[in-house]
Amino acid sequence: MSTEQNNAEYPPASLAAYIDHTLLKKDATLEDVRKICDEAKKYKFAGVCVNPCYIRFVAEQLEGYPVIPCCVIGFPFGAQTPEAKAAEAKDAVLNGARELDMVINLGAIKSKDWALVERDVKAVVDAADGKAGVKVILETGLLTDEEKVKACEICKLAGASFVKTCTGFADGCATVEDIELMRKTVGQDMGVKASGGVRTYETAVKMIKAGANRLGATAGIAIVSGPADNAGTTKASY
Repeated sequence: MSTEQNNAEYPPASLAAYIDHTLLKKDATLEDVRKICDEAKKYKFAGVCVNPCYIRFVAEQLEGYPVIPCCVIGFPFGAQTPEAKAAEAKDAVLNGARELDMVINLGAIKSKDWALVERDVKAVVDAADGKAGVKVILETGLLTDEEKVKACEICKLAGASFVKTCTGFADGCATVEDIELMRKTVGQDMGVKASGGVRTYETAVKMIKAGANRLGATAGIAIVSGPADNAGTTKASY
C-alpha cells in the first residue's frame, strides 16, 4: 500500500486543526506577526504562538476567530525561577493568552531535583489559573528516555495540559519514538505536542499517528498544502 493510501484518512486541509502557527524569531516584526495571524484565520489553524511581547496584539487580531492566542514562557532556555515564570505567565494571560508553552527547567531535571521540576511547572499552571492551558516543553533532544518519562509524569501531576517535545532552539527535533513514549506515559487524557522539525505533510501525519494531538510549526501552510507541495520546503527555525 502506498504512503498516500496509508495517509488517506488525513486530508491535508484537516491537519490545520492540529497546528500552532508559530513565529518565535527574535527579530520578528509586528507585520510578520500580523501576517501569521491572517494566515491562521485563513487556513483555520488551531493557534498562533508568538513571543510574549506580541500576545496582546495576537489576541486582538484573533478576536472572534476560533484560533487560540498562545505565547511562550521561559523561552528558550527554561532557566528562570518558578516565580519569574509565574509572573511572565500572569502577564501573558492578562494580555489575552489562552495557551502558554513553557520551557521546563532542564538543569533541575539533569540534577534530579524533581521537587524543583514540579514546582517550576506548577507555578505556571497556578499562574494561569484555569484561564490558559499550559504546554510544557521538555527539550527531548537533551533528555534520556528515563528523564522524559519522569518529566512527563511530573507535568501530569502538576496539572499541565500538554507535554511538548522541543523548542527548536537546541539539539534534536521531534521524533516518532519520543511522541510514542510521551503518549504512553501521559495516557489519553493529556495532550502531546510535536514541535521541532515538523515541516512537511508526511512528517506531520507520522507525528499524529504516533500520538500527537497538536503540532508546532512555522511551515503550517506547506503542511496543509499536501505532499505534492512539500518538495521545496526549506528548513524552518522552531
